[in-house]
Parts: sequence; structure tokens; C-alpha cells
Amino acid sequence: MNHVNQGSRLNGSSEHSSIRRPSRWYNLARLLAPGLNLKRWLVLGAAGISILSVGIAFLARRALALTFPDFLPGYLEGVLLLGVGFAAIVIALYGLYRSLGPIILASSSINRGIANTIYTRRSLGRGPRIVVIGGGTGLAVLLKGLKRQTDNLTAIVTVGDDGGSSGRLREEMGVLPPGDFRNCLVAMSDTETLLEDLFQYRFDHGDGLKGHSFGNLFIVAMTNVTDSFEQALYESSQVLGVRGSIVPATTANLRLTAELANGSVIEGESNISEAKGEIRRLLIVPADAVAHPPAVDAIADAEMVVIGPGSLYTSILPNLVVTGIAEALKDTRATKVYVCNVATQIGETEGYTVADHHEALVRHTFPEIVDYVVANSRMFQLGPHYFGAVVRIDGRALEYARLHTGDLTNPDFPVRHDSDKLAQVLMDVYHKTRKNRTSPRATLSAK
Repeated sequence: MNHVNQGSRLNGSSEHSSIRRPSRWYNLARLLAPGLNLKRWLVLGAAGISILSVGIAFLARRALALTFPDFLPGYLEGVLLLGVGFAAIVIALYGLYRSLGPIILASSSINRGIANTIYTRRSLGRGPRIVVIGGGTGLAVLLKGLKRQTDNLTAIVTVGDDGGSSGRLREEMGVLPPGDFRNCLVAMSDTETLLEDLFQYRFDHGDGLKGHSFGNLFIVAMTNVTDSFEQALYESSQVLGVRGSIVPATTANLRLTAELANGSVIEGESNISEAKGEIRRLLIVPADAVAHPPAVDAIADAEMVVIGPGSLYTSILPNLVVTGIAEALKDTRATKVYVCNVATQIGETEGYTVADHHEALVRHTFPEIVDYVVANSRMFQLGPHYFGAVVRIDGRALEYARLHTGDLTNPDFPVRHDSDKLAQVLMDVYHKTRKNRTSPRATLSAK
């Protein structure tokens, strides 16, 4: 196995960074190349500014030098110059708008209108700073909804996965497991569906390729090219047009261990759910794994932190027990929300209610880990191929958090959250706490 030092991959620089890049002036000069349909509008705009300037100067001179009866003929000439100059500038701007819009903006955005897309992008750019902590399918579902609410989005992703394509690449290439990162990249992307499908494409045959997804291989290849997993995520984000950032909870080679109620110990993320025992506590190896600094910084700067949804013991808690993450959550002034799963999971949360999920978080971290717990209130019948159960709200009061409920289910797949429904509920919580101008903790203490 070719294990590579993880620190060098995350912080090192590749020999490719020494490649000489074209200067800024060279790049600007290329805009004047023939066939780009830009020069005519730039020249027209410059001419319009010149005519407008002459008109203003002409009027100013006539106003200062002449009496009113003599001013009228010069006034009309000046107004004419102003009109011609202004019209030339407007036509030039419209021409640039038509020429550059389809290039700068994605074609999917053009269908909604360039002006509307620009307005939307500007609005999202002023959206709240939201940090989401988790992993697996649940994290990707949430990100799909939140990216329509804000561009200031950071996903902190678990690195404990050791199964499937991610596990194989982790063992053979010595990289962080790329699977959950790939899902986040696709969920947060603003690109064409075809490119998203490419990243999610999984090979079904071929020696060494079978079972691997193209996106996983792409991230690993980019890691080798840049000699940095973090840089690989950044470059992959550029390819997919990701709005926001994606960071690992830790760069340590993390392994998960679960202590079961019967005293046995299960090692490995992929083995924990298969053991089908009652989990008493989740542990990580190494126990002193330290949080990745950008993850800590994102939590400190956040206006809202969302934990979950996702597998409680294998996707969520592995982030929270890393040294530095819980401490950052204790210090942050952001509103903290836990999104409870819609359905229980065999081998992890069998029989769990909403209160049980919250108690597991508290047991592994600290009592005030979240201010709000968001849970689904719609009851439904599970299909015959699903072996879990709907997570119930059993009426027990949450001692350290407030409960916020609503219909959060996906109509086509009820055991999962609906991206837009969940995002809207979270934004409601955010606006409510912001409007109150007091922390949820202070409100709870007052009661």
C-alpha cells in the first residue's frame, strides 16, 4: 500500500505551482482579439463617454460666459450632445450585456434571465453564514436546499468512512475518504446535470475500476496533482461551480470504534451498523485527533450551525468528538440546530425517539450542544423494503434545547428529508432567533 503523509497532502505545494502563468495585462489584452464581439461595444462606450463629457463642458462654458438670451442656442446644442453620448453608452452596455452574459453565466441560469440570475446571486452572496456538520446522504440532501438560501455555506465533513470505493481508495492511496466530499460537491454545485451525473457515475465492471465512482477518482487524482487534499477540494469546487466551501473535520487518519451495551467493541465504520447492537458510546482512533483549523474558524464565524441530518453514530458524532469541534461549538455565538433523522437506522438507532437522538449528542459532548432540535412531525407508513421505523416525538421535554417540528419528508422518498422543506424550516429558525435579538439559551433560562 502506498500510504502518503496526510499533512503534506493538505499543506504541501506541488511542483505544478511553479508553472509560469500569463500576466494580468496579457489576459486583459486577449479581450481585444478578433471575433470576440467586444471591441465594437467598448469603442462605442468610449465614444459615448467622450461625447457626454463634451456636452457637459459645452453647457458649463455657455452658462458661465453668456447671458440668458444668448444661452438658449448653446443650451440646445449641449443637450443634443448629452443625449447622443448617453444613448451611445446605453447601447454599448446592452451590447456587452448580450455578449458577455451567456459566457459568464451558466446556460441553466440564462434560461431564468441574466438580470434575474445576477440579482439572485447578489442576494445569496449577502445570505447568512451557515455551517453544516455531518456526512453521508443526509448532509447532501440538506446542502441542496441551503444553497438556494445563501452562498455563505460551509460543509464540515466526517472522515471516518472506510467502506466501498472510499475505503478502498483510503487504504490504497493514503488519502482521506472522498465519497462524502464528492456528494457535497455535487449537492452544492451550480453546474449542468451532465457534469453532476459524471461525478456520480460508478463503474460496474473493469479490473480495479468496478465499484469506484468517477468523482472519487477525480478527487484522488486532483490530490496527487496538487499534493493537497484541501486544494483538490477547491479545484474540484471550481469545476462544478460550487458556491461555498467544503472542509474535513480533521485531517487525521480517523478510525471509528463503538462500545456496545453488551460490552463488546466494534472497530471500523462499516462494521458498526452491521453489528446490530445497542451502541453505548462512539470512540475515535486516534483519540487525540485535532480539528482542521478552517473547520474551527468557520464555526467561530458562523451565524447558524446545523448538525445533521445523517447517521447519528457514523456520520455526525465522529465530527463532534474530534478535539476542537465541540469546544468551538461551545464558544460560538451562532444559533445551533440539530436536525433529527426522519427514520431510525438498523444497527445504530433502533427504537430511538427524537429525545433519544438529542440525549446521545449530549452524552458525547456537553449539555448545550444545540439550541434547537428540528424534527419531522408527519407520520407515514414505511415501505416493505425498509427495516427501520419512523422517529417519533414521544412527548418528553428536551432539557437543554427547544423543539421545532414540521412536515419535512420527501414525498417521493418519505424516509428522507425534503431539501427545500428542511432548508425553509432552518431559515425560519434563523430569522426567529435573529428577530428576537436574544440567544435561544437566554430565552430558555428565562423560562
